[in-house]
Amino acid sequence: MAEEEKKVSVAEVRKTVASSLGAAFGFVIGLLWSQVVLGGFAVAGISLTAQNMQGNWGGWAAFLVTALVVTVVMILLIIFISRWGSQGLRKKRAP
Repeated sequence: MAEEEKKVSVAEVRKTVASSLGAAFGFVIGLLWSQVVLGGFAVAGISLTAQNMQGNWGGWAAFLVTALVVTVVMILLIIFISRWGSQGLRKKRAP
């Protein structure tokens, strides 16, 4: 039974943390873009709820730029964290 037990390596922990952080960053991107799209509908006068949504194009454009910047930053973080998470795996596989 002792032979069947696997020890958790640092590389496996890094890979798991990197995957989790990548998913979290993707979730943040999704939430942000959801607000951009909903804001666009509000500015265009398309009500998605019973409440009367009001907005202006300048504020929506600023939110759009913010969403683009956050998206780029999150993608860079996903790449960085993914590389960090796979560092130990590359070293193990190399002969």
